[in-house]
Amino acid sequence: MELLAPAGGMEQLRAALAFGADAVYLAADKFGMRARATNFSMDEIPEAVALAHEYGAKVHVTCNVLMHPDDMDELPAYFRALDEAGVDAFIIGDMGAFAVAGEVAPRVERHVSTQASVANAQAARVWHSLGAKRVVCAREMSLADIARMRQEIPEDLELEAFVHGAMCMAVSGRCLISSYLTGRSGNKGNCTQPCRWSYQIEEEKRPGQFFPVEETERGSFIMNAKDLNMLSHVRELARAGVNSIKIEGRNKKAFYVATVVGAYRRVLDGQNPALVEEELFAISHRPYDTGFYFHEGVQAPEYDGYEQETIHVADIVEVKSGDAEGEHFAYVVCRNRFSEGEALEVLSPAADPFELVVKDVRWYPYFGPDMHDQDAPKTVQDALERAQAQDWVCVADANRSKNVYRITTSVPLMPGSFLRVRTPRRSARHQELTSPAASQDDSAAADTSQASAASTASREGAS
Repeated sequence: MELLAPAGGMEQLRAALAFGADAVYLAADKFGMRARATNFSMDEIPEAVALAHEYGAKVHVTCNVLMHPDDMDELPAYFRALDEAGVDAFIIGDMGAFAVAGEVAPRVERHVSTQASVANAQAARVWHSLGAKRVVCAREMSLADIARMRQEIPEDLELEAFVHGAMCMAVSGRCLISSYLTGRSGNKGNCTQPCRWSYQIEEEKRPGQFFPVEETERGSFIMNAKDLNMLSHVRELARAGVNSIKIEGRNKKAFYVATVVGAYRRVLDGQNPALVEEELFAISHRPYDTGFYFHEGVQAPEYDGYEQETIHVADIVEVKSGDAEGEHFAYVVCRNRFSEGEALEVLSPAADPFELVVKDVRWYPYFGPDMHDQDAPKTVQDALERAQAQDWVCVADANRSKNVYRITTSVPLMPGSFLRVRTPRRSARHQELTSPAASQDDSAAADTSQASAASTASREGAS
């Protein structure tokens, strides 16, 4: 079964590939349903394709917005350019665009977007007759629906299904609320998510008098959707005949992509989902549900509160041998505050998450977003190449966002890994999985725990 991951930009692409994606889906500078993602310029697409192919992964390019006549005029040249860049598949929701892609770029596979709302075998067979290699199942389908479709369609027509991420309250994303309220069309990839806002009912002849429909003090979130999480049901999807499982999230950061892709990769590789599930609570998310797979949609008029059990504090960009035997220097880009003596977790492509105590924090003061010297390094790599041993300043806290720091470790860390810290309010689930005795074996561990809590409490806008 293929693991298909989102890539909203080059950082997310690298994270998806490093953490085990078999394929990635992304958008160029036009026609994608996530206009607020960084996306890729046409000049960047060949580099993205080359990188993915180095990992043995495929690149699917989305072209699934609502097409207007002016859009159709641009499509032939657009598809030809993507074909020349070596992309492996187009994800298309419009029948006219689907036909154009087949005419001008016949080498590239055509996949039918979830925007086409394919929810039955008859529709899938029609798309197959037009040249579709794959159909992305409508999100409203149950697992039984998918299993039946698999039995009633040609064997060479692949099925793809979403397994994780945000859900839309409209049928397969076809919504006009954002366009009506803000002028930004969800069908053009620019949704403002007004379904996540709080609403109250007012009678037009009684301005200021609201009906008591509140579920919380913040109002009633009557159109709100929970996030999808099917980690524990991956094998059931495979038995139903799904060929590819898809993670939503092209607006998400690399840390999110790495965490979710890594979790699903571990389950696909045979790990027990119950032992991996905790990872999905480490990243920012709404309350989880299994969507329509096992039951009809139900109203959940709850506050749209995000939950998150870790804070992303740094990206590991390079690792070198230290001055002493068995010592390693990890060079990191700060995302949120962390401190000397603090217990962090390492999210690595090469291993399950593990704990690391921060030692010998050093700051490189000649690089960062606030540096306006024309001779200052312009990139992280440039900064690391220029840095001399005497340039690193010993500090107690790493608290400058996007600045470069060095920490000393006894474990050789892997570039492309992430550092995170547990928030003080751990879930009951995490408390059960973490032995309290283990963290109190010695005074050093207790000191570390106190330092971690103090640092988290003082953490502020360094993201």
